[in-house]
Amino acid sequence: MYKSLFLYLSFLSILFFSCKKQDDDGLPRNSTGKINTISVVIDDQLWNGIIGDSIRNKFASPVEGLSKEEPQFDINQYPINVMEGFVTKSRTIIVVKQGTDNNFKIKKDEYAAPQNVIHITGKTLSDLSNIIEKRAPQIIKIIKEGEIKAHQLLLNDSLVDPETIEKQCHLSLKIPKKYSYSLKNKSFVWLKQEFPSGSTSLLLTQLPLNTISSEDNVLEKVIKVHDSIGALYIRGKEPKSSLYIDKSYPLYLSQITLDGKPAYETKGTWRLKDSFMFGAFINYMIIDAKNNRIVYLEGFCYVPSRERRNYMHELESIIKGVKIN
Repeated sequence: MYKSLFLYLSFLSILFFSCKKQDDDGLPRNSTGKINTISVVIDDQLWNGIIGDSIRNKFASPVEGLSKEEPQFDINQYPINVMEGFVTKSRTIIVVKQGTDNNFKIKKDEYAAPQNVIHITGKTLSDLSNIIEKRAPQIIKIIKEGEIKAHQLLLNDSLVDPETIEKQCHLSLKIPKKYSYSLKNKSFVWLKQEFPSGSTSLLLTQLPLNTISSEDNVLEKVIKVHDSIGALYIRGKEPKSSLYIDKSYPLYLSQITLDGKPAYETKGTWRLKDSFMFGAFINYMIIDAKNNRIVYLEGFCYVPSRERRNYMHELESIIKGVKIN
C-alpha cells in the first residue's frame, strides 16, 4: 500500500514539474499591459537620437477629436538586452535595431497572446527612419485594432436587460453594468455612466435610409443630424441649452465598416449651449440597407478634470462591438 502511494505521489510530482517546465519554456498565453500602451525595445543610443524622435512623432502623436492634445499611445522604452521577462508579455512590442539587412516583420503571438511584435531592422539610421516612416500607418492600424479587441475583452458584464436595446433598435451591444438608462423611448436610448469627476454616455437611435447619401456633403449631414438629436433629447439645466457640435475644433470624418456594413465615423468636440460644458464625441452612422435604415450610435464624455483618451476608447470599443440583427 505504501509503495503504491509513493509511486502515485512520485507520478504527481513528475507531472507537476513537467507542466511547470512547459509553462516556463513554452508560450505564455496571457499578454499584459494597459490599454493604448506600447513597449519599444531599442538601444538607448538610438532612442535618444533621430530614430527615437521618429518613433515618438509617429506613435505618440495627438489623438484625433480631442480638444486637448493627448498621445494616441503611451510608450515604454527598454534596451535590447532586457528583451525578456515582463517585457515579452506586453500586448504590443516594437523591436528596433541596426543590423546587416533592412527588414520589417510583424509576428503574431510571438511570446504571449494576444500580441503583436513588430521587428524593424535597418543597416543605417537613414534606413531605419525610412522604414518607420513608410510602415507607421500600417503599424498604427494593427495596434489600434488590437487595442479595441483588448478593451472589448474587459467589457464582460452586460446590461441586465439587453432585450430593451435588441427590441427597440434591433441590434446588440455589450455594455457594462456601470451604465444605466438615462432616457429611453420608442425611438431613442441614452445610457450613462456617472462618476465623481464626470460621465460618459451612449446614444442609440434609427434614421431613415435616405437621411444621408454619398452625393451629400456627409460631414454637414452628420452635424445636422447630431445637433437635431441633441436639441431633442440632450439638454442642460437652462431651458434652451442643448448638445451641439463645436465646429471651432477640428472634425474628423472616415468611411469604415462595422459589422460588415458601410459606416461613417465622426470624431470631434461637443458643447452644451449656454453652458461651459464641453467634451469629446465619436459617432457612427451605419448604413443598414437590408432593414432600410441608418443605425446611429454615439459616445461622448464629460470629464473636465481628467484626460479623455481612455474614456473615449472605451466608448469606441463598445460601439465597434455592435451586432445588427
